[in-house]
Amino acid sequence: MNLDTGNLLYRGKAKDVYQTNQPQQVLVKFRDDITAGDGEKKEIMSLKGYYNSLISAKLFRLLEDAGIKTQYIDLPEPGYMISHKLDMIPLEVITRNIAAGSLLRRFPFQDGQTFNPPIIQMDYKNDEYHDPMLNDDIILALDLASSEDLETIRKITLKINEVLKSFLESRGLLFPDFKIEFGRDIDGNIVLGDEISPDTCRFWDIETCDILDKDLFRKGESGVIEAYQKVANIILDDEDKKKWNLDF
Repeated sequence: MNLDTGNLLYRGKAKDVYQTNQPQQVLVKFRDDITAGDGEKKEIMSLKGYYNSLISAKLFRLLEDAGIKTQYIDLPEPGYMISHKLDMIPLEVITRNIAAGSLLRRFPFQDGQTFNPPIIQMDYKNDEYHDPMLNDDIILALDLASSEDLETIRKITLKINEVLKSFLESRGLLFPDFKIEFGRDIDGNIVLGDEISPDTCRFWDIETCDILDKDLFRKGESGVIEAYQKVANIILDDEDKKKWNLDF
């Protein structure tokens, strides 16, 4: 499919966002760049963007079906997503169901400790300040969001966690934690944006606890793309695989 792109609106660490011929729609290109350590470790891995787009589209559709508004409109072909244009809120909203990663370096939790209710953590999405953790008072002082916005974001995030955790466990995946971002649409509604993929989530095999996400890259281990492919194979329905002629 020939995808004409307009002006480049934003270039992130792993995605490009282009204007389309529809004023309130953008085209998101999932690149094969993979980064870790605040962008200090970088590589290009063929098909990474391909699998991330398929996984994100599937999970966005799942959330839409559950009544959660997302940025997603369509996946015209793997690697390219049509999305609603959002005014992004510079917060990284991290939900933790199981203790892993940076949480263990910062706090005296046990590796693999489960949290019920889950922990919701908010970081400032800002490369200059290295994405520091925030509390509500700092968020309000920086005018990043209002108290009402934060209440809405937490409510939506908990519902997202409930929907995704239930679905993934039914497919044989544990969901230790994930990072999401929100933005405001043209009507001012808070809407889920960005992506939901092995770049932004931890996925573990429910039987073996094998890592199936970007942690493999962070740790310098092999099999990164194979892990992303496995997640896609697990969560995509037969209809999705038939549509894209996928043969895992």
